[in-house]
This record gives sequence, structure tokens and C-alpha cells, in this order.
Amino acid sequence: MFVGDDWAEDHHDVEVMDGSGRRLAKARLPEGVAGMSRLHAIVGELAGDEADEAEVLVGIETDRGPWVAALVAAGYTVLAVNPLQASRFRDRLGVSGAKSDAGDAHVLADMVRTHAHELRAVAGDSAEAEAVKVVARTHKTLIWERTRHTQRLRHALRDYFPAALVAFEDLDATDSLELLAKAPTPAQAARLTIGQISTALQHARRKNVADKAVAIQAALRAEHLGQPEVVTDAYAASVQALIAVLNVLNAQVKTLQGQVEAHFGEHPAAKIIRSQPGLGTVLGARVLAEFGDDPTRYASAKARKNYAGTSPITRASGKKKVALARFIHNDRLIDALLTQAFSALRLSPGARAYYDRQRARGSGHNAALRQLANRLVGILHGCLKTGTLYDETTAWLHHAESVAA
Repeated sequence: MFVGDDWAEDHHDVEVMDGSGRRLAKARLPEGVAGMSRLHAIVGELAGDEADEAEVLVGIETDRGPWVAALVAAGYTVLAVNPLQASRFRDRLGVSGAKSDAGDAHVLADMVRTHAHELRAVAGDSAEAEAVKVVARTHKTLIWERTRHTQRLRHALRDYFPAALVAFEDLDATDSLELLAKAPTPAQAARLTIGQISTALQHARRKNVADKAVAIQAALRAEHLGQPEVVTDAYAASVQALIAVLNVLNAQVKTLQGQVEAHFGEHPAAKIIRSQPGLGTVLGARVLAEFGDDPTRYASAKARKNYAGTSPITRASGKKKVALARFIHNDRLIDALLTQAFSALRLSPGARAYYDRQRARGSGHNAALRQLANRLVGILHGCLKTGTLYDETTAWLHHAESVAA
């Protein structure tokens, strides 16, 4: 039995079909317990006396949330369909461009009927891994938001107070925000004393406070182009609002980091992940969150690499064959893996040698880093599969022998 489930914020359009593609039922179900109960009733009525033995495959364009968890708990095989896949499959069934929720449910049902073997089932991750995912994703989202607001602050200062950009290297740092909040206009900043600046630097636990205070004061008092007073006051009000947001984001990023460390520390795989070069607690938590911990999800290291988006894709036509980077990938995961690879250059001699070999073959920095990340994913897969910690010699033995040969 094949079920297509097109979900919206407050309802689900579902269609049930048999193996021949014949529609057995369709309905619009409300979100929540009432809708899930109705879905079970529809499936039960269609299955009849064979309900306990019937296999139900559900296609839906998400892999998380209470509804998906309830489907998995009910024993259904839930296939998470990428929206891009569903869109392209829809084009195979019709070229008019027409679209509706009921039509999408039909597309999803037919897709799992004919292509279930090519779709990925929702992973059976543990509750511990799900908890890590929740806090790790929120933590990273807040960091991205802080970066966005810092850039907005930078653009505003450039328009009316360029001296601040010279004085403060890290705009989202505690001392920078404290001084800008106290003196958001060029005139006010020029009146800041060495004592006031030193106090802010001490609050941020800076080193060489005396020298830095003198340098900051000199930069704030230097001549620069400005705006009319009324415009400057308007910019100052905007900057103070951005500073208030950044202060909150800084506090919450720190709070969430504690939650990430706590949840990740309780996971059984944490020790193995932390043993990998370049993976600390926060970065390791992000990698675990995006990969999940279902032991059956990745049949091989290649499957894990493909999911990570670090392995290349091949385009072949006639005598032409090229390997290209994957541009469709999990942004959070690829960001963590490339950060790991960059850190591993300093921490792992094997990783450094592997990277240098790629550069010697003509690869650019980004391509070589991506290839290193791909190799590190394979090493992580092997460690998780065998339950062993990272070992520098074992991890790079094969590549060392290849170079020697």
C-alpha cells in the first residue's frame, strides 16, 4: 500500500494507491492527533483482516516533526522525498504546470510506488541524537544570525562613523559593543577617556589593555568624513538597536553552547567523534546532528560521503568525462566538514600530506580541502562502524603506501 502525504501548516492531503497505481482513497486530514487517527483508520479499512501484515510506504517531503515520528512509530516505512525530486517527478506526469495539494499527494504516492528502492527512508536516529540535532542546529542558526546583524552594523558604521571600523577589529566582541553603546556617534566617541576604554577592554579580558586603549582612542579621534547631525543621530539610534540584538545573541549563543556540550557529551559516539582531527565538542556535535546515529543508514563509506556532499559527481557524455563538486548538499553538514578539514591541516600530519598532494596535482585550495573532507568522512565512517578511536597511523597508512609505491 502506497501513501502520498503532502503537508501544509495545518493539514495533510493524502492519497492511497495499490501496486497497480489505482487510487484506493484520498482525504484532507487535520494536523495532530485527529488527523493521524483518521489516517490509521483509512489504512486499517483498506487493509482489512491483513492489517497486521500489510506493508505501508509513505512518501512525504520532510524527515522530521511529530507527524513523521508518529508515522514511524506506527510501523509505516516513511520515505523522505526531496522537494526537488518531487517537482521533477511531477513534470513527468504532466507538462501543464498545474499544481495542487491533492495533486502533489498523488505524485508522492506514485513516486514511492515506482521508485521506493531509490528513495531514502527516514533514519531511525536515537532520541539522544535528535536532542543533539535540536540544540546544535539552533546554536549554529544563532551564530549565523549574529553574523548577519554584525554585517548590518558594519554597513551602518561605514555610512556615518568609519572611524569605528578602524578602532574596533571585532564588531561583535563584548568590548566593541560596550563602547559603541556608550558612544554611538563620532562626537561622543571622541570624548571617550583612556579609563573608559580600558574598563571595556578589561571586561572583555583583553591583553595589553594600555596599548590597545591608546590605539582605540587615537582611531576614534582621527579626522574622518561624516554626516549631518540629524542623520548621524538617526544612524546612532539604529546602531543602538543592532547592538541590543547582538548582545542578546551573544548571550544566547553562549547559553546554547553549554547545552550542545551537555547533550553531545552524553551520546555514546561522542568519544569517537571527538577523537577525529579537527572535531571538537561543538563541531563534533554538528557532524553527529547532521549524519544521525542510525547504524543502518549508511551502507558504506561511499554512501556517507555522498550524503555529506563531499564526494564528486561524474558527468559523462561520449568521450568526455568530468568530475564536479556537488552543489546540492546539506549546508550545515558541509560547513562543519570543511571547517574540520581546515583545522585538520594543523593537527594531523596525514591530513596535511594528503592536502599537499592534491595541491601538487593542480587542485585549488577549495578543491583540495573538499577532497580532504571527503577522506576524513571515510575515516569517521570506519571508526564509527568498528567502534574504534581515530589513530593517525592507521587512518593514513593506505595513502602513505600509495605514495611510496
